[in-house]
Amino acid sequence: MSEVKLTAETRTEFGKGAARRIRRDNKVPGVLYGHGSDPLHLTFPGHDLLLALRTPNVLISLDIDGKSQELAIPKSVQRDPLKGFLEHVDLQLVKRGEQVTVEIPVVAEGELAPGGNLLEHVLNALPVEAEATHIPEQVTVSVEGLAAGASIHAKDIALPNGVTLAVDEDAVVLQVLAAQAEESEGEEAAAGEESAEA
Repeated sequence: MSEVKLTAETRTEFGKGAARRIRRDNKVPGVLYGHGSDPLHLTFPGHDLLLALRTPNVLISLDIDGKSQELAIPKSVQRDPLKGFLEHVDLQLVKRGEQVTVEIPVVAEGELAPGGNLLEHVLNALPVEAEATHIPEQVTVSVEGLAAGASIHAKDIALPNGVTLAVDEDAVVLQVLAAQAEESEGEEAAAGEESAEA
């Protein structure tokens, strides 16, 4: 798991106008909360934060006003729906050795059985509990040779040591669906017959 260092400044201005001014300076407003402490309103360098958030569940080492060091993980990220830039971020305070519940991306690898089957991601991310400084970036699941009707449950996924499921072990994560090709082939044949008659 990667750890990224970021500087942050405490902010005293709030509201939409203040948030717009912060974004104009290529910074992102955010809140750090957790461990029963009062939420801390912060400002982050926009580009550095954007790079850090490319890694799911990144561990962020925060230098706040050059006075205190804190560890945090992203909990909620708001982006502009059209342009995609960061509008706001919520970070959760964590401590080394602490167990946290997060969702890690599920990556499928391998080829399905022949026949044009489709793989459906029922869960794009798997809820797990892990030590805050050892959150896996993703879990990889082999779908090699799976045929229509096959499914992979949460309990079938191998997790790294120290990581446990935070979801029902019988929850379906991936399933293979039969291709809907029969109908379209029949329609094409009918269309071919019509054009032959014309």
